[in-house]
Amino acid sequence: MMINIFGRLAANGNLVNKSVILQNVNHLSGIIYRTAATQTIGHHPRNRRSNRHRDELFRKARANKTLKIELQDFEFDRKNYRNEITPEEMKERMKKIGISPMKSYMEKPTYISSTGVIMDQYVPVEGDGKASLISLTGTKQVTDKVKGKGKTMMSIRKIRKYEDEFDPKDWVDEAEEIYIKAHEALANNNEDELHKLVTEKCFPEMMYMTKRKTIRWKYIKAIEPPRVVHARHADIVSKSNMFGQLTVRFHSQQTLAIYDRFGRLIHGNENVVKDVLEYCVFEKHLSNLYGSWRIHGKIIPEWKPKNDNYGILTYRVVSDADNEDQEDGEEGTEVDNKMNEKEDDQKVTLYDRFGKVLGRS
Repeated sequence: MMINIFGRLAANGNLVNKSVILQNVNHLSGIIYRTAATQTIGHHPRNRRSNRHRDELFRKARANKTLKIELQDFEFDRKNYRNEITPEEMKERMKKIGISPMKSYMEKPTYISSTGVIMDQYVPVEGDGKASLISLTGTKQVTDKVKGKGKTMMSIRKIRKYEDEFDPKDWVDEAEEIYIKAHEALANNNEDELHKLVTEKCFPEMMYMTKRKTIRWKYIKAIEPPRVVHARHADIVSKSNMFGQLTVRFHSQQTLAIYDRFGRLIHGNENVVKDVLEYCVFEKHLSNLYGSWRIHGKIIPEWKPKNDNYGILTYRVVSDADNEDQEDGEEGTEVDNKMNEKEDDQKVTLYDRFGKVLGRS
């Protein structure tokens, strides 16, 4: 500060007495000292406890002195009785109470594990490759194979998007194993195992008329190696829900014998080996990570000769004595019914004003 003062004096060029300068300096230093902020005691917040002496142990008891009571809304009940409440008001009321509003419809989750049909069913040509290429039947067979080959390749390409290492030539071994296990489970009446090997569409078809019967089935050998002759794919509900179907041709030797509940042979023979040509459709839920190939159905061509002798059905023969007892029982029941009707006509029924039965006299 003194330097600035002397600097000003030098700049003005005026000579001033030293005593005047010292007085000015002392005056300025006194101003600086008086205006400087003095250090004060810091602010200490007051304790959470109020000035009133209250015991903290009885805080809950003091809070329970006042209770919130929600009175019944009679006006809302009157409007509800007159059906004048809008859905928005009802939803707001139930939300206030804490109850989720009821839906006007019952929605149930559904799971589609298999399709109910065979997609673009493969039609085996008459002769099954035995006809000559020069004949009309053989020419038609070659033409049909060329037409369906493009769709089959597209379906196999779609299946490979879900199974990277899928190869129809190698997969037929798995198909043959599934085919054998499914028929063995049917013969052993193992429904749990059969559900794993066949779809929900094929299960009732295989279990039809098998109750109280004994089935003896045996797979001898394959006459020709099984091969994939048809492939299709389709989506259900959404494009991400994809299903694939493969038709496999089986030409093998098998034995079959069916016995009724009394142990009598009604179809086939265990000692007779027959050549069987079948077209089985296998299906898989491709979008399901844990899906597996299962038998979906069998294709029976129209040109195949129909066999009406599917087995001899057994039944119980009713004797004459049973017929007489049955007729007597029917007459007795008719008489009892007539007596009961007469008694009901004589009785008088009393009802209250709400239509409730009070009693009969």
